[in-house]
Amino acid sequence: MLTDILDLQLFTLSGTPITIGTLVMALIILLVTGGVSRIVQRGLARTLVRRGITQEGSVAAGKRLVHYTVMLVGTAVALETVGIDLAALFAAGAIFAIGLGFAMQNIAQNFMSGVILLIERSIKPGDVLEVQNTVVRVQQMGIRSTVARTRDDEELIIPNSVLVQTTVKNFTLQDSLYRIRAAVGVVYGSDLRLVFDTLTRTAAGLEWRTQERDPRILLLAFGSSSVDFEVSVWIDDPWDSRRALSDLNTAIWWALKEAHVVIAFPQLDVHFDPPITEALQTRGARDAA
Repeated sequence: MLTDILDLQLFTLSGTPITIGTLVMALIILLVTGGVSRIVQRGLARTLVRRGITQEGSVAAGKRLVHYTVMLVGTAVALETVGIDLAALFAAGAIFAIGLGFAMQNIAQNFMSGVILLIERSIKPGDVLEVQNTVVRVQQMGIRSTVARTRDDEELIIPNSVLVQTTVKNFTLQDSLYRIRAAVGVVYGSDLRLVFDTLTRTAAGLEWRTQERDPRILLLAFGSSSVDFEVSVWIDDPWDSRRALSDLNTAIWWALKEAHVVIAFPQLDVHFDPPITEALQTRGARDAA
């Protein structure tokens, strides 16, 4: 009785009779494939953890990639079991596949970029990046896109192809050291030795700077209205660079004030030729009379 039910023909596909039995077999293959996919994913996760890859985004991306691969193979086997000739199916749908390929070009590009990022591990969740002139912190990496947060607490969804095909600054690739620079100009009448000593003591006295690297004071240029200096210190958190720069500028301001060093600002001196000066003085005397 059960055999008769399983042999019951439902329809014919490309000359191949499709029975209840073949559909049940295809369903069993898909269920087994899903189970195999879960087992392989767990094995991959354990392997990645043993190799030191513990970031949730990287592990999740690898598991999804394995799932897609296993399910694709299982689906192909299930279709062959049903009696569908995949070669003939691909040939018949070649034109459709080409059109679909063009339509999904960006998706495929982002997918492969996600695989590259997963393998290279040049970008990881938690990294601080500069992408297209915007500083972001990576929160989650997917197989198609990466979610990041800006310093203004805005969520950005970045296609993985952008991270692979453009120049990206990774401030935390090797370490988290980051250099901040503050520019300041003093008037030309200043004692440069005093300026150097004041800036050096101020930068060295910052408790939040990285103590392993000494501050650096540079005389950059003799400007049109000022002698220009650069004060640079290192911190261990690139994400906090704006606050650190503000603190550095504030410390420099008060230190120069206490040292009676004048911070320069643009000035313009206007000189008149003697005839013009005499004419203005004559005009002023006439108006006063």
